[in-house]
Amino acid sequence: MSDTGRPEVTAYVALGANLGDAARTLRDALQTLGRTPGIRLTQASSLYQTAPIDSSGPDYLNAVAEVSTTLTAPGLLRALQAIENAAGRERPYRNAPRTLDLDLLLYGSARIDSPELTVPHPRMWERAFVLVPLAEMAPDLVAADRLSTVAGQAIERL
Repeated sequence: MSDTGRPEVTAYVALGANLGDAARTLRDALQTLGRTPGIRLTQASSLYQTAPIDSSGPDYLNAVAEVSTTLTAPGLLRALQAIENAAGRERPYRNAPRTLDLDLLLYGSARIDSPELTVPHPRMWERAFVLVPLAEMAPDLVAADRLSTVAGQAIERL
């Protein structure tokens, strides 16, 4: 239980960037996550380089963060969007190259399907850039057969 009286929930957030200094952007985003009220950064994966999927532009750098939060899932989503916006995130079209992308992957054991938010993230099980860093930090969350389904996607740990 936090000092707000709300229980802490473990959540996982995917980070990605492929414009500008992506490595610095991801490091800054992790620091900002940890300084955001109601969010405590508990661990972060290594950085990984991946080719764009259903997108264009330079290769992406990706990571996954584990956070402990007293925010509701929609509140956490709004906090992630504020961090993206502060990093100059624009959304000119679907899957456009981006300065920063933060996706809420898991929020405790919650299953959410609303117009605003879907948890677990609907495409997380299809993406090596999500599953490989998530498995690095929380191997019990990613079954071997899930990893084998994305084995053909190029991903390099940096």
